[in-house]
Amino acid sequence: MALTDITRVEIQKAMEEYDRLGREAFLARHGFRPARRYLLVHLGRRYDSKAIVGAAHGYLPGRRSLAAAEFSGGAQHAVALLRSLGFSVAQDPPEDALTHEQLVRRITELTVNRSAGRPALYKPITLLWAMGRALRGEPRLLDWTRTEQELATLLRRHGAHGERPRPDYPVASLCRDGMWTLPDHAGEVPTAHGDAGLRRWFAEHRPRGGPARPVHDLFRHSPVTRLAVLDGVLGTFFDGTDPAPLLADVGLQDPDGDPGEAAGPLPQQPDRWVVTAAEYERGCRLIEQREARLAGERDTRTTHRPKRSRAARYLVLRRSGGRCESPRCTGQPADTTDRRQPILEVDHVLDLALGGRDHPSQMVALCPNCHAVKTRGSTREELRGLLLRVAAERHRDMRPQAAPPRP
Repeated sequence: MALTDITRVEIQKAMEEYDRLGREAFLARHGFRPARRYLLVHLGRRYDSKAIVGAAHGYLPGRRSLAAAEFSGGAQHAVALLRSLGFSVAQDPPEDALTHEQLVRRITELTVNRSAGRPALYKPITLLWAMGRALRGEPRLLDWTRTEQELATLLRRHGAHGERPRPDYPVASLCRDGMWTLPDHAGEVPTAHGDAGLRRWFAEHRPRGGPARPVHDLFRHSPVTRLAVLDGVLGTFFDGTDPAPLLADVGLQDPDGDPGEAAGPLPQQPDRWVVTAAEYERGCRLIEQREARLAGERDTRTTHRPKRSRAARYLVLRRSGGRCESPRCTGQPADTTDRRQPILEVDHVLDLALGGRDHPSQMVALCPNCHAVKTRGSTREELRGLLLRVAAERHRDMRPQAAPPRP
């Protein structure tokens, strides 16, 4: 057995098999789990890199496919082979000095002015603006003139809790929180108190600034972290306030998109709906952190609906690979819209209002027909039991080291 015997020909044959079978069947056939960190990217599609190399070995004359335990999928082995053959391999963003959990916790625990009886939205609006810029791939740092103009406009439009159009307040405060940086200023940033003095300092220095690099990088590269931050910010600071106009203004109406995706070509296949095991694990930890924080808290709007996690929905859609997760689906489980988005609805198998969890272990992606059968079909009770097992199995396949999901 020698990985170096594998050529581009065998890799391409393995990718063709992957395309023919679909991700789930391909991994099951060759005995691999979803990639934890590295994805082979070819013609706009993504493949589990180690599984592709293992299967490719079986296309060598007189050889068999390699089992997962027989070789390493790391940077010095399978990944190095793929790159040496001219293929592109994407790495799931590594942990930075600021972990994903720490970022969500620090943002949801921000100190804000509550003297009016509701949390001031200065800092939340500023961070959502920065997140939108990061998602679009805009520079992390921005001159003060544009920062002041853009934030003043947002505060004027969306400051629903009495905020004034004063960007100097949130920028100064976020600097002291360690969430914002003014790299060209060596001294201490003034506190976000008073009026004339703070305004005069920013008018004199006109500092170039933006979110701290670890914050920006997590905003930029991790869709599940963006969604977890969004869940936390909206649930903590915007309770009772409709955030939709603000999200549209800052470009976060679709925060689970890939960086730069909106400006690029449409993907050729729905196989972009692939999530690495590392991202799935990270997302589940963020969801469980949110569960612990909410501890049964419910949406305060008149319908009293349980709060739903955008991050959980994202993980289930990505876990599905763009296909209906019902094993009884008789329709078109992989059909897409004109923009090649899966026609799927994420369903909570156990109703949240009846004590179900807003967690991927109890959620499935269903096509409209299967969702209708599960909701109001004559076999819905039997199907619910089946889907609960499917959700648990899919979750376990993506997160094999985790404890069994609690009922």
